Amino acid sequence: MDVGASWYLVLAAMIFAIGALGLMVRRNPLVMFMCIELMLNAVNLTFVTFSRELNDIGGQVIVFFVLVVAAAEVTVGLGIIVAILRRRPGITADDVSALKG
Repeated sequence: MDVGASWYLVLAAMIFAIGALGLMVRRNPLVMFMCIELMLNAVNLTFVTFSRELNDIGGQVIVFFVLVVAAAEVTVGLGIIVAILRRRPGITADDVSALKG
């Protein structure tokens, strides 16, 4: 049984919608960061699906670069978020004015 491209695209759309909904609803910076990563993975799934359907390696190359940038983002972003949460454990995304220095 072969799974068509439409199934992958529907799955990617659902994953992206879950990430977007989580980004809009949750106020914890760590959860928001994870929702952004979920949305990036949904886009990667879309790129790979179109790459497979078009028999072109370009989509997979883009996914490779997106994963490299996401890894760097996780390294820096997660370090900043953890440092902020250690200093002020109950901070939310609405408290961004506390970061102005």
